[in-house]
Amino acid sequence: MTIYNERLWPAKWIPWALLLVIPATLLVLQPVSWLVGAITGPILYLACLALWILSASTLAVEDGTLRAGRATIDTQFLGEAEAIYADDAFAARGRDLDPRAWLVIRGGVKDVVRVPVTDQDDPTPYWLLSTRSADALAAAINDARRPTARIEGE
Repeated sequence: MTIYNERLWPAKWIPWALLLVIPATLLVLQPVSWLVGAITGPILYLACLALWILSASTLAVEDGTLRAGRATIDTQFLGEAEAIYADDAFAARGRDLDPRAWLVIRGGVKDVVRVPVTDQDDPTPYWLLSTRSADALAAAINDARRPTARIEGE
């Protein structure tokens, strides 16, 4: 059962900036052939656009696990998730960052959620996750950490 799911798209202006690949390709390949440049430019743009789409990480809380990018961790090994905003989030990503932390950071996404790792065998002190819905992600992680109430007789 999925409690929370978010796709972290990179900044929305990037596809527009990637359009500059087309004239750059035309310029580079013009001494070889204008036609080759005209064909290669759009192909390179589409390849860059595909990489942009594929680079979008996913944050998900489902079936007792937290998935952030390529990593997953069972919620039983997590402490209380904390939503961090604005200047505090800037400090959490920079000055206050522990180099051992697991990061899923995206430029253009200002808020983060810090999730302590309570597993004594894990050298990672916490996960720091960029999110556009810090309250919702923190609440989903904290809800997934709590054991579900059992009905008597089951």
